Amino acid sequence: METQDFDVIVIGAGMAGATAAAHLATTHRVALLEAEETAGYHSTGRSAAIWIQNYGPPDVRRLSAASRAFFEHPPPGFATTPLVSPRPIVTLAPAEQRDALAAMLDAGEGLEPISVAEVAAMGPPLRPGYAVAAAIERDAFDIDVAALHQGFLKALRADGGALALRHRAGRIERRGGAWQTETSAGVIFSAPVIVDAAGAWGDEVARQAGLDPIGLQPKRRTALIIDPGPHDCAGWPLLGDAAHSWYLRPEARRKLMLSPADETDMPPHDVQPDELDVAIAVDRMQQALDIPVQRVEHRWAGLRSFTPDRSLAIGADATAPGFFWMLGQGGYGIQTAPAAGALLAALVRGTDPGALAPIVPLVDPSRFRGGRA
Repeated sequence: METQDFDVIVIGAGMAGATAAAHLATTHRVALLEAEETAGYHSTGRSAAIWIQNYGPPDVRRLSAASRAFFEHPPPGFATTPLVSPRPIVTLAPAEQRDALAAMLDAGEGLEPISVAEVAAMGPPLRPGYAVAAAIERDAFDIDVAALHQGFLKALRADGGALALRHRAGRIERRGGAWQTETSAGVIFSAPVIVDAAGAWGDEVARQAGLDPIGLQPKRRTALIIDPGPHDCAGWPLLGDAAHSWYLRPEARRKLMLSPADETDMPPHDVQPDELDVAIAVDRMQQALDIPVQRVEHRWAGLRSFTPDRSLAIGADATAPGFFWMLGQGGYGIQTAPAAGALLAALVRGTDPGALAPIVPLVDPSRFRGGRA
């Protein structure tokens, strides 16, 4: 087989792998391996992301905050259109969720109470009596996932990195101080450093390399597109309930994207939506909003993969020299991507991560006692 030598091999060309590879390519020769025909085919390509400061565990919130400046002011030439557009987040609380909303307000940053009448004045046709309280996060924004992902892939190529599509990683072993990865295309990639950014397949890649898994659990998330009927929804906020059992946001062409916020354990695969979850989403939304749903225009599902404690796993394996983890992004992978990629690159280089240093112990993969099988 042909062998190609690099400084770093990154496995998985979704958002996590693309950001890691792009940040590393400024100082290393990087090969980004992807099993599918297109980069970001699975979770990244099925994400409709929004930046929310009050979302996720502490490490996620810190990485999200550290990523904000990149989203608002990306490097020149990174994208041809803005990466973000404003979209407030409104949380509704039926009577039984009043305490949950109060807890959100106590723990949140930049959250403020808002009257139900003020929410209705924003346009959503609230059903009378559904909500007794509400809160708003005003400085959230939509993220153009495709533009962000393509921007990092373009940056990788501009710095001499290689994107190898249709190269599924097979046998992975360390020989003579280098990791060798045999791919389905009949090519062996060799490098002193390998980064596991394979998303839902991350534990499988680790096993192929002879490492114990970290306990990654992929979970299905369902989404669907519906017509808002007579309502002009373009300026609506994202709406959801305090129990996180559904959410809805405007989508392109003045449609609405709706989700039951499901988290169903799944094996890693090309996941498809379940019709029951689609029906649940419509029912929960219609309890809150007077929007008739004649038909579902489109439905899909993606996998959000979590570590056992739901924080990210970014950093070196404690027992396998040159093996780095970049996994467990869950539902936060897009909004944390710029800072997470910068952090991973600093850890690979062995340089000071600067303002990101306090995050390092929170995402250290050694907390899962990962090592050689």
